[in-house]
Amino acid sequence: MTQITLTPDQADVFGRELDEIRDRVIADLGQVDVDYIRNVIKAQRSMEVAGRALLFAGIFPPAWLAGTAVLAVSKILDNMEIGHNVMHGQYEWTGDPALCGRTFEWDTACPADQWRHSHNFSHHTYTNIVGMDRDIGYGVLRMSPDQRWRPYFLGNPVYALLLMVLFQYGVALHEMETERIRAGEISLADKREVFQEIWRKMRRQVAKDYVAFPLLAGPVAPFVFAGNMTANLIRNVWSYSIIFCGHFPDGTQEFSEEETRNESRGQWYFRQVLGSANLTGGRLFHLLSGNLSFQIEHHLFPDLPARRYAEIAPQVRGVCQRHGIPYNAGLLPKQFATVVRKIFKLALPDRVRQEAQRVLQAA
Repeated sequence: MTQITLTPDQADVFGRELDEIRDRVIADLGQVDVDYIRNVIKAQRSMEVAGRALLFAGIFPPAWLAGTAVLAVSKILDNMEIGHNVMHGQYEWTGDPALCGRTFEWDTACPADQWRHSHNFSHHTYTNIVGMDRDIGYGVLRMSPDQRWRPYFLGNPVYALLLMVLFQYGVALHEMETERIRAGEISLADKREVFQEIWRKMRRQVAKDYVAFPLLAGPVAPFVFAGNMTANLIRNVWSYSIIFCGHFPDGTQEFSEEETRNESRGQWYFRQVLGSANLTGGRLFHLLSGNLSFQIEHHLFPDLPARRYAEIAPQVRGVCQRHGIPYNAGLLPKQFATVVRKIFKLALPDRVRQEAQRVLQAA
């Protein structure tokens, strides 16, 4: 659990300073923000059309490679910079039905309504509270030492690899609460309606990428099928990497239900900062990450347009420094390496892990 604390008065000051940053952004929202997201949507749609067209010429290796890459980028933009951010309500203030987070649907296996509950509500409300935030391990992995070890977790590295490769399906099945089914707390029958909705969305996605477009391609159907599968794989691996590096690298902390009970707004902000981590990089990297490379700012202000996170990140860092609160940021390879190390370490029983750590420290 967290070892850094703020007094109630310190938390209130911390919260007010962050609220001032938020208020300044809200007061400045305008046409430039609308133009930005509409241009990203136009670019994403153009890239999807171009990628699929190139795959129809996929018998030629350069066309297949280009088509797969362009389609993969379009899927990443759809999920990360458009779908994720629009569904957070970042553009509700525009009144544009196409940017309405309550009705937006995205190009992935997870039904949008279920994601809005599991992510927007559950994860962002109970961020890093062990036993309440089901994104800690997604009901599959052990990603915190405060999760009780069981022999099942010896497979942690294997489960992590499968989740990365099949990430859209792992996210889709999140609302099934499979860990509760395994524990006998609920039955599969209790989740029948949830599964039916997931199954309908999965069927549509599979039919589109692996049946409809390959059939339209006629004799080059195998190339289109392979291109679509590879593009989905690239999107899955990229999304997994960005999300896990924003939540689980070294330095991120978990909290107990007890220590977060009756928390003030400032204390809620405090938990968001300590439970998140940023990724450093250039403008293209931030775009392709959906600006989730600014995971700290996103957790503080999930309903602010994500393009604004780069602008306010130095201000947020400054507030954290004044209050002695760590601001976790690093390059993707570095953060990902610590995530992988954590996955392997937490696969082991606590006593084995602690003994190995003791031996390494003594050496």
